[in-house]
Amino acid sequence: MFDIGFSELIVIGLVALIVLGPEKLRTAAVTTGRLVGRLQRYVNDVKSEISREMQFEELKKLQQQVEAQARAVEASLNQQSRALQTEFDKTAADVAADAPAASAASAAAALPEVSAMPALPEAHSGVADGIATPSSSESARK
Repeated sequence: MFDIGFSELIVIGLVALIVLGPEKLRTAAVTTGRLVGRLQRYVNDVKSEISREMQFEELKKLQQQVEAQARAVEASLNQQSRALQTEFDKTAADVAADAPAASAASAAAALPEVSAMPALPEAHSGVADGIATPSSSESARK
């Protein structure tokens, strides 16, 4: 704080001894020590307050940077979400446009054609209304 050397302190002490005298010098030294202690505590308090303010400002800057980055990420995600939603809507519209043609084709495929059904035999196999004929009983034995 002050640039006072040891020799300068001795000179100040001798002047104080001459001016104050030996009886008052003790009380003056105690009072001076208390005042210097208070001054040091005050200086330390001011230093710590300045340090806290600087840290607070740094934290505010860091918070602003993090908020800016979060906004940038949010904007990017919103843009990608809109792009995906647009692509989804386009795909859904394409599927909806293809659906009537596809449903007609699937309905036609689901219905069997008359020519695809197996033909029923016109001749009786020999069994009619539970009555067995000789030709059917012979084939049953084989």
